[in-house]
Amino acid sequence: MSYNVDTLRAEFPGLAGEAHGKPLVYLDSAATTQKHISVIERMDRFLRYEYGTVHRGMYARSVGSTAMYELAREQVARFFNAPSESNIVFTMGCTDAINLVAWSWGRAHLSAGDRILITGMEHHSNIVPWQLVCEFTGAELIHCPLLDDGSLDLAAFDELLDERVKLVSVIHVANSLGTINPVVDLARKAHAVGARILVDGAQSSPHMPIDVQALDCDFFTCSAHKLYGPTGIGALYGKADALQSMPPWRGGGEMIERVTLEKSTYAEPPARFEAGTPPIVEAIGFGQACAWLQEIGMDAIQAHERELFPIAEQILADIPGLHRIGTAPERSTLCSFVMDGGHASDIAAILDMEGVAVRAGHHCAQPVMDRFGIPATARISLGCYTNVADLERAGAALRKAADMLQ
Repeated sequence: MSYNVDTLRAEFPGLAGEAHGKPLVYLDSAATTQKHISVIERMDRFLRYEYGTVHRGMYARSVGSTAMYELAREQVARFFNAPSESNIVFTMGCTDAINLVAWSWGRAHLSAGDRILITGMEHHSNIVPWQLVCEFTGAELIHCPLLDDGSLDLAAFDELLDERVKLVSVIHVANSLGTINPVVDLARKAHAVGARILVDGAQSSPHMPIDVQALDCDFFTCSAHKLYGPTGIGALYGKADALQSMPPWRGGGEMIERVTLEKSTYAEPPARFEAGTPPIVEAIGFGQACAWLQEIGMDAIQAHERELFPIAEQILADIPGLHRIGTAPERSTLCSFVMDGGHASDIAAILDMEGVAVRAGHHCAQPVMDRFGIPATARISLGCYTNVADLERAGAALRKAADMLQ
């Protein structure tokens, strides 16, 4: 289908709001996206007319709810081109998915002398779980440094990667810099030394086609709320042999095969990792979001955002006293920056008064801020619904900020 951003915008009720009496310009999609009307309506219809528990009841409503819930898993699997829906574990989000791998795979496979290799551009959710599991197992966490433009130091990566590394865990697109990492090459290198690789896809999955088989990653994580779906749910993709090698993380109903008072045996993946009553409504919304994105076409969304990105960069380049943070040759749909005379929060506050919503802070990436010697950045980020008028409004607001901060 043809891509018409103006038609598309009309399908997002959240874009119709105002801020301080001015039409809202939403440029914080890297934090969370607005929700497509089909997702809202699908969740509403399920709650009103179709709701029932899953995997438990023999009555028609429960059987129907179970079918819808598992259809959502199939929709997510298709979206990421997973070999099977059994490769998809529903989680509470990207952070939860990384923690699952850390505490399940890590607990089973790491010991003293082993290493986990991450990068200096990771979100806290891809740092802290590994620090915790290293304390538990005696493994060592090491990181690959960044170059001055915010790209990964690939020469250093090659030096750090050896047989002691059992897992490489890397962000696909850096939420603080926009850097796109060469994860296919990193996966090939990791596998050459016998290591697994986890790809944090929170920022890549909303903006480009993702084929987990082509990436050849062992694990891939995402959050639905960044994919125009609901909060509170995400997914872990895992290769079948990796998931089979992992013990349960949480215990409870549905993740078991047989329970006695003395011992329990556990279900096959993905059920093994989905203890308790799942987020049924959110899963159905997640599946609908994936189905809608496939209908629009991730290639079309990527092309639209690629057209906008240089316009955004040029607008920022024309603002006096504005300095970009993150200028790697391969970068995606967000721009971080600082401005002379003010903190990032000052910039965001001024833009907010003009109806322009941007993010300000360390973006849960404090090591990145330390690397560049700054406390925080302001960040604009694009979505499938962003248009040129949004960027022009942001540019006018930034010029006002520049005048006020001088």
